Amino acid sequence: MAALWDTGGMFKVELYGRVRRAVLVDGVSQRAVAREFGISRKSVRKMVSFSVPPGYRREEPATRPKLDAFVGVIDAIVEEDKARPAKQRHTAKRVFDRLREEHQFTGGYTIVKDYLRSAARRSREMFIPLVHPAGEAQADFGEALAVIGGVECKAHYLVVDDRIPTTVLSLRFPTRRRKRFLRAT
Repeated sequence: MAALWDTGGMFKVELYGRVRRAVLVDGVSQRAVAREFGISRKSVRKMVSFSVPPGYRREEPATRPKLDAFVGVIDAIVEEDKARPAKQRHTAKRVFDRLREEHQFTGGYTIVKDYLRSAARRSREMFIPLVHPAGEAQADFGEALAVIGGVECKAHYLVVDDRIPTTVLSLRFPTRRRKRFLRAT
C-alpha cells in the first residue's frame, strides 16, 4: 500500500493529530498506524508520547571553529566601544575588517555579524514600565552603589511612585532592617 501522506521530510501538525487520534482514541496499533500513514514506527511512538510536537532541540551549542579563537578580541573591541559616543563605535563591518587586517581572521562576515548581534542582545538591559491606576502607588526596594562622603558604599533605598508625575518619594537607608525603615517614616 502506498503512503497516504507525503510529508516532505517534516511531519505536519495535522498528521501528528491524526496519528495520535488513531492510536489513543480509535485503539489502532502503532504498527498498523505506521503502515497506514507511511511513516516509521519510531515516529509513531514519538508522536504518541508527546502531546505537542517537541520541536528541534540542539544537544550542544553550535561550534564556530573559525570564530571561537577571536571571540575575546571581539569582546574587547565591544567593551572598548562602550566608552565612545554612539556614532564612533565599531560597526560589524568594521570589526570584521579589523579582524582580517590585525589578526588574520579567515572566517566570513556573517558569523562576526551574528555574534555581535547575539552579544548585544545578551548585554541589553530590560526595563518593565510601572503602570498602575490613578490613586494607587507602587513601591520598590532596591540597593545601589552610592558615593557618600567620598566613599563608595552600598545603599538601600525605597522608592514610592504615584501616578501623578510630581509625586515620587525616595528614601535611602544605611541598612535593610525594618527598624530603620519604620524610624524614617
